Amino acid sequence: MTGILPSYVRDAWWTPDASAKASATEVRDASTGEVVARVSTEGLDLGAVLEHARTVGQRSLGELTFHQRAVLLKQMALALTERKAELYEVSARTGATKRDSWVDIDGGIGVLFTYSSKGRRELPNAKVVVDGPVEPLSKDGSFIGRHVYTRLPGVAVQINAFNFPVWGSLEKFAPAFLAGVPTVVKPATPTGYLAEAFVRILVESGLLPAGSLQLVSGSVPDLFDHLRVGDLVAFTGSASTAERLRAHDSVQTGGVRFTSETDSINASVLGTDAVPGTPEFDAYVAQLVVEMTSKAGQKCTAIRRAIVPAASVDALVDAVRARLAAKVVVGDPRSEGVTMGPLASIAQRDEVLRQVRRLQEAGGELVIGSTDAPEGVDADGAFVAPMLLSFTDATADAVHEVEAFGPVASVIAYDTIDQAVDLVARGGGSLVTSVATHDPDVAVALASGIAAMNGRLLFLDRDDARTSTGHGSPVPHLVHGGPGRAGGGEELGGIRAVFHHMQRTAVQGSPAMLTALTGVWHSGAAARPYAESGDVHPFRKSLAELRIGDQVASPSRTVTLEDIETFANFTGDTFYAHMDEAAAAANPFFPGRVAHGYLLVSWAAGLFVDAAPGPVLANSGLENLRFITPVSPGDEIRVELTAKQITPRETDEYGEVRWDAVLKNQRDELVATYDVLTLVAKEQAGDAAGGAPAVVDAGAQPQPA
Repeated sequence: MTGILPSYVRDAWWTPDASAKASATEVRDASTGEVVARVSTEGLDLGAVLEHARTVGQRSLGELTFHQRAVLLKQMALALTERKAELYEVSARTGATKRDSWVDIDGGIGVLFTYSSKGRRELPNAKVVVDGPVEPLSKDGSFIGRHVYTRLPGVAVQINAFNFPVWGSLEKFAPAFLAGVPTVVKPATPTGYLAEAFVRILVESGLLPAGSLQLVSGSVPDLFDHLRVGDLVAFTGSASTAERLRAHDSVQTGGVRFTSETDSINASVLGTDAVPGTPEFDAYVAQLVVEMTSKAGQKCTAIRRAIVPAASVDALVDAVRARLAAKVVVGDPRSEGVTMGPLASIAQRDEVLRQVRRLQEAGGELVIGSTDAPEGVDADGAFVAPMLLSFTDATADAVHEVEAFGPVASVIAYDTIDQAVDLVARGGGSLVTSVATHDPDVAVALASGIAAMNGRLLFLDRDDARTSTGHGSPVPHLVHGGPGRAGGGEELGGIRAVFHHMQRTAVQGSPAMLTALTGVWHSGAAARPYAESGDVHPFRKSLAELRIGDQVASPSRTVTLEDIETFANFTGDTFYAHMDEAAAAANPFFPGRVAHGYLLVSWAAGLFVDAAPGPVLANSGLENLRFITPVSPGDEIRVELTAKQITPRETDEYGEVRWDAVLKNQRDELVATYDVLTLVAKEQAGDAAGGAPAVVDAGAQPQPA
């Protein structure tokens, strides 16, 4: 690996010519100082790289639906899982222990799995996402509007930090890929060789659509000059670099979206109730030690400020000292028994020690650890011992502004909850603050004061201490980012992160036009009642045969008082509106005794269902149910059930059909509206398969993919 680290661009591996070797940047093993690789992009045409993504990448991803992309993400996760031992071996050279590597490598793979699952469960098997309800824009329903998401037409440039070369890349890549936007990854030079290793595995898997992922190993001095509207940049690194990039004309006036995740002086608050001897105190100490030493403290989410009740400061320092002595062994992560490795580079080590000196000069006293090199380690390695500083002046600017990006934290005292809130806020905006408390009043008081200053809050107590993912562990389901100093971005957050790579557009037109544009049937668009068209009942159609707008328009059924009483006695729902004429009439919502809403929904099923075995496998639920007009004895109801949205599942022999259900009375008034969800076979079962599949109870339905 001592040659020049290749880039993967325009669907091929590329390295500069031999003349670049002399000027290439050397990258060294964090523990031994041995040269691992050399990095250079001399001669690389970044404009061509971006254009390849915008053309080839956009075209290949645009041919796929959300579900097809989601399936590919799962297959990529499996491909990386099969070869992750190779990644662990490379990761050790960055100074990462096996536990550190697990967070980075398995964490990154987990992001792929999560977005694959969420994409198939929460997005349609389509290329457009409909957002929010229909907005009626005319009295007669001929002009309507709603919002849609479509993918951006450019490239997602992802500039990553050195501390998580796998997870940091995949947390950005997964939502961009799911959205259908090609990615260019630019990893940090000190650990870029690990990013190259996982990209190589994905390339060799053959799973990457053409142009969907490119890797630039090295500097990108003129990258921003080639960006344009429709492109995105997601940056992780220092606040100063982020501000310099944000000031570029491409961002300021060129329409390029720019998000950043930057320096964060994260806090962890020990609640006033979490005194020594409580489970919360013990959990707080354990978490603080983990955050100081995991990845040698090189985490954007690590605890930098331990905010502790004044009466508990000494006990906390003693407990942290004891736990560090019992749990932490500093050394080469490939050596037996080592639990904390070096920093990523000598330059990073020197920078951490420089920042510690700044903290000391501002009043910080080292109460645990030393700035001297740990004993028994290679002098050429980037080793630093865990350090805890104590500040007498809790409001000293440095403790809230200076970040030593290593195994370093500071403890500061507070007397009241208001003081704790103020101390958290002095960080200027953070990725995460955790609170150890078992007192809901303490939790509420702190949350109300600090939530707006944080992207994430973790509440730690005896009930969740063993299952908590921890202060420093973002999860792909929830927001990762934070306000103010933390950059203001939201790199994760479930499907929210996918939508970041898409444009939300208001679309206005007729129901027929919006049906064509969205692939979702809208009331007022053409429908095909099977009885009038001579077609077969929609429930007799497989997914391949069913079409948007296929409809059941039922006959009417009269509701009697006997029906209402029978349903009430059978179900036990004897609410007065159904059983007491005087009480019901006194209610401002009812004219007298009325039918149960659930009776009407049950009857509606009887009016639209085709009962024989066929392609419909199960009713998987109802959504958006609204009861609008009460139904009195003697009223009639009928139902129109229209195929609204058809979603095949990529990995199953069935899909989901969403039906628009509308109940009306004899006066053509709306009685109820809702969506019916059914699981339907993709194809009709043939004779060779033994006939059509049987209808099963919804409770036995297959679980969502």
